[in-house]
Amino acid sequence: MKKVGWLLACSWVLLAACVGSVETAPASPLKVDLQSVVDIGRVQPVNGITSAGQPDQAALKVFAVSGYAAVIDMRTAGEERGFDEQAVVEELGMDYLSFPISSDGISFENAAALDELLGGYDQPVLVHCASGNRVGALLALRASLKGADDETALEVGKQGGLTGLEPKVREALDQN
Repeated sequence: MKKVGWLLACSWVLLAACVGSVETAPASPLKVDLQSVVDIGRVQPVNGITSAGQPDQAALKVFAVSGYAAVIDMRTAGEERGFDEQAVVEELGMDYLSFPISSDGISFENAAALDELLGGYDQPVLVHCASGNRVGALLALRASLKGADDETALEVGKQGGLTGLEPKVREALDQN
């Protein structure tokens, strides 16, 4: 019995040592933590899309270096970005698309419009708002338009950043 315990303890120590010494790439969720993107220096899209909150200039540079073709900014004109995002995005060689959506704009019509914008690119696209909540909401409705059942669509939305707008998305799904 002592031998088994000793082997288990050694296994855990070795496993812990391996985990601590191996540099791993970040998971590739649909919504990314922008600080992790900057720290690691690369980002991997999910099905050609990445969702995020408001990126800064350093994060945008990582997206450009990672092969992203465009940035779709869902923030409205009155939302402060802290810099001229369009100028920075275009200077980095990506397209900048302003697609302002307020929380009142969570609709199947806007989800279809987002899908059309995304369909215009063969390379990865970053879609962002302030936190990712509006992006996730439209991604949920987009998934529904593409045939996902309501629970799957909501899961897609949550992976894309859907939080506080979930009741609005549920209402739209129920009415469809």
